[in-house]
Amino acid sequence: MIIKEIEVKNVITKSNLPVCEYSVNPYAGCTHACKYCYAFFMKRFTNHPEPWGEFLDVKHWDKIKNPKKYESKELFIGSVTDPYNPQEEIYERTRVLLTELQSSGAKLSIATKSDLILRDLDLIKTFHDVRVSWSVNTLDEGFKGDMDKAVSIERRLAAMKAFHKAGVRTTCFISPIFPGITDVKAIIKRAKEQCNLIWLENLNLRGSYKAVIMDYIKEKYPALLPLYQDIYNRNDRRYWEMLDAELKEYASRIGLDYVTNDDSMSRLFGAPPVIVNYFYHSEIKKSARKGSAKNA
Repeated sequence: MIIKEIEVKNVITKSNLPVCEYSVNPYAGCTHACKYCYAFFMKRFTNHPEPWGEFLDVKHWDKIKNPKKYESKELFIGSVTDPYNPQEEIYERTRVLLTELQSSGAKLSIATKSDLILRDLDLIKTFHDVRVSWSVNTLDEGFKGDMDKAVSIERRLAAMKAFHKAGVRTTCFISPIFPGITDVKAIIKRAKEQCNLIWLENLNLRGSYKAVIMDYIKEKYPALLPLYQDIYNRNDRRYWEMLDAELKEYASRIGLDYVTNDDSMSRLFGAPPVIVNYFYHSEIKKSARKGSAKNA
């Protein structure tokens, strides 16, 4: 693992993501090394020859001078890294960031695959508007181990439960959904009592990791290879349409609301949780970018 400490002008950057106004990444790179990571494209901005997942740049920035600038603004912490990768225990850059933003009045969304965030629970609770999400796309620890180096699913769910019990709004981010592998209903059943929102995102394959995942399916799940070829080589959406209908019926049966592609997150956090289908999110992002360009 190649770890460097670097100086940056600002850790908070404007974003055109539909769920936030600013993105915040205390690190460049991520040591979880998820095989399906969409953020691998960030490598070209880092001057690292190492594969994605084998390097981490630890960011240092001048103290945020005017945190009130972000009052009522949506800040997404962890858009292209995990702010609680294992090295955070040593460098504490995310904790420094939260401390600097503590009096800002900013709205925070924090995304992680870690339970290290439990260290900062008391600090995070001081924010008036904050939500924390954990990525859980399987209950099978063997499959999880094939896909990433993050902590176990059980540890993620335990952290989610602790935050939920402490009154922090929590999200179970079922992402990415692997066709024929991710048991979405089983995850919903397990998580629904300890989260305010369940967010569904389908597996998108593009760039260099498409071949990695397709080779993995060919080796470990050969019976599913025709399905993956239909979806990812022929752009066949029937699987996602079928899953959408199936999950909508399941949500109704267990008494949960089910909505599609809704980016108004603030009104969705309640009890029981709301299930949000965010399939085809890449198209939504393109639409958002077009809208931003028109309004610029």
